Amino acid sequence: EKYGKLLEDAVTRSDVNYLIGEMIAELNASHTYRGGGSIETADREPSGCLGVDFVEKNGHYKIDKIITGAKWDNKIRSPFNRSGVEVEEGDYILAINGVELSEYNTPWKALQGLNEKTVEITYNDKPELDGAEKTVIKTLNIRDEIRLRHLNWMEWNRQYVDEKSDGKIGYIYVRSTGVDAQNELVRQFQAQFKKQALIIDERFNSGGQIPDRFIELLNREPLSYWAVRDGKDWQWPPVAHFGPKTMLINGWSGSGGDAFPYYFRKAGLGKLIGMRTWGGLIGISGAPSLIDNGVVTAPSFRMYSTEGKWFAEGHGVEPDIRVVDDPEKLAEGQDPQLDKAIQVLLEELEKQGKIKPERPEYEER
Repeated sequence: EKYGKLLEDAVTRSDVNYLIGEMIAELNASHTYRGGGSIETADREPSGCLGVDFVEKNGHYKIDKIITGAKWDNKIRSPFNRSGVEVEEGDYILAINGVELSEYNTPWKALQGLNEKTVEITYNDKPELDGAEKTVIKTLNIRDEIRLRHLNWMEWNRQYVDEKSDGKIGYIYVRSTGVDAQNELVRQFQAQFKKQALIIDERFNSGGQIPDRFIELLNREPLSYWAVRDGKDWQWPPVAHFGPKTMLINGWSGSGGDAFPYYFRKAGLGKLIGMRTWGGLIGISGAPSLIDNGVVTAPSFRMYSTEGKWFAEGHGVEPDIRVVDDPEKLAEGQDPQLDKAIQVLLEELEKQGKIKPERPEYEER
């Protein structure tokens, strides 16, 4: 009745979606979404991306940084970080397809409509065309540019943790609980499980599926060791981590990103560090479309514990150690939550005795 009266003022289907959203927000329940329908759209000409950070100097655009991504990922690279391309950080991009960038107030205008297109770049180590060179590159789409920068952030964190812990602590980032992150977790785990301790970073985790397999991988316990004639002894299971762990969480971790730290704590894998999570474990498993192909989701299941208590819907999972994720510090390259996790794990490693027993003396047989 309350929101229905406002329908008279709705001019477009988007206005109706807004009203439906305001109405279902009254439920204070997660996974209540709306969208679609007979909405008018316009053709778009997405800009191509270059995988670089520009700085503007006297009307010219200089490459301040070429985003390198991660060496362990070969799918996404900056166009300027590929074999045969000699453009370097500090060079000026003077023209794209022969059109000088000085004609625009942002270099991205010159790349409009050139998403994933092959373009000619005119560049020089000084802001002038005299002596400039040309090269041909293929631009990135915006999704790949975002992924490239995400990989760069992940790799920076991994190297930072490795340096600050003198190689003792590994770092794994889990961006969701979907199939993509299951693959990502296994891939990163393969390279980190031999570290003495692990940081599992699930901040900004966008959820997906129920992450029981994630916990199974992280919760493998030692069953035996094998003495090898030549080389180091084997642990069994061979792909498993037996040392201390922590998990980083924040308010942008939700849905499966709520369940992951909840299960992490229940399994006794380590301390949760950061801020409480989003608080959305009323889930959806499909919703019929409306007659104009719009959609309104109806949550169909909710989690409760093995003790028979509801998950704290709308509140989330509380950290064991509260550390604010200050966006200003993050923008400056500081990460108080990551620093705290390193500190906690180094202290736990000091207290912890040896996990692997000494190889016994050979028997007289």
